[in-house]
Amino acid sequence: MSTSNKIEKNRAFIPFILPGFLIYAIFFVLPTIAALALSFTNWDGISSTYQFVGIDNYQRLFTDDPIFKTSIFNNLKFMITVLIVQTCVSLFFAMMLMKNSKMNIVYRTIFFLPTILASVSIAFIWIFMYDPNMGALNQTLQSIGLESLAQSWLGDRKVAIFSIAFVQVWAHIGQMTIIFVAGLHSLPKEVLEAAEVDGASRWQRFRHVTLPLLAPSLIIVTVYTMIQSFKAFDLIIAMTDGGPSHGTEILSTLVYHEAFGNFHFGYASAIAVVFMIIIALLTVLQFKLINQSSGSE
Repeated sequence: MSTSNKIEKNRAFIPFILPGFLIYAIFFVLPTIAALALSFTNWDGISSTYQFVGIDNYQRLFTDDPIFKTSIFNNLKFMITVLIVQTCVSLFFAMMLMKNSKMNIVYRTIFFLPTILASVSIAFIWIFMYDPNMGALNQTLQSIGLESLAQSWLGDRKVAIFSIAFVQVWAHIGQMTIIFVAGLHSLPKEVLEAAEVDGASRWQRFRHVTLPLLAPSLIIVTVYTMIQSFKAFDLIIAMTDGGPSHGTEILSTLVYHEAFGNFHFGYASAIAVVFMIIIALLTVLQFKLINQSSGSE
């Protein structure tokens, strides 16, 4: 095919690409450029004028803001907790529900139901569950003789972030289970049968055969969970609003509080830029891991 024919063929796709490109430019590219520009100013979100402050916002972010550091650590604690618990438990459920029996399909549906609920609805459900006086969790602990474990799950600064992490796991574990079930169904049965014939135990078959072959699904679940953990905004805002004493403050809630609570839109834009870079790096990591797993098959 000649060069002119290739150009003409590419031009034919422009009308189909243009609407999506315009939507992407208007709702992502332009706001990103605006946030980057505002991050170098002291705009308060109200005044018609503002001053260019250079890298002052970024300097304050990394050297003079303990809340930013706290939010980073909270994000990491939240992400690691959700990643380990959600991945392990959802893989266990997938192994138990792999067969397409009627009861297993019912169980998969039940596990998946929280995924379709709005995060705010889930937050209100668990606020009542965690209530220190009338909550089902403390009452259950008291009824089985474990009164010493009952506490204020959302009022204790050391425990609150892990309490919300459990809610995040509860809400999304069904979705991850379905991904693992689909991955398990795609495994070559011949390899598993050969390992069984060779005398490998169930644990050996899982560790040396199933788990390596399940790497693509495992990578998708891992990276998706990491990104979702960094963006758990609505759940935290609805349950604790970043409290107590910034004990559940993460990057996304910090952007909201600085912008709409303190009217530091320039500073909030700087936090948003750093947040965007972190998400972008996680996304690049996701594509690299997926490409590596695809290339190794």
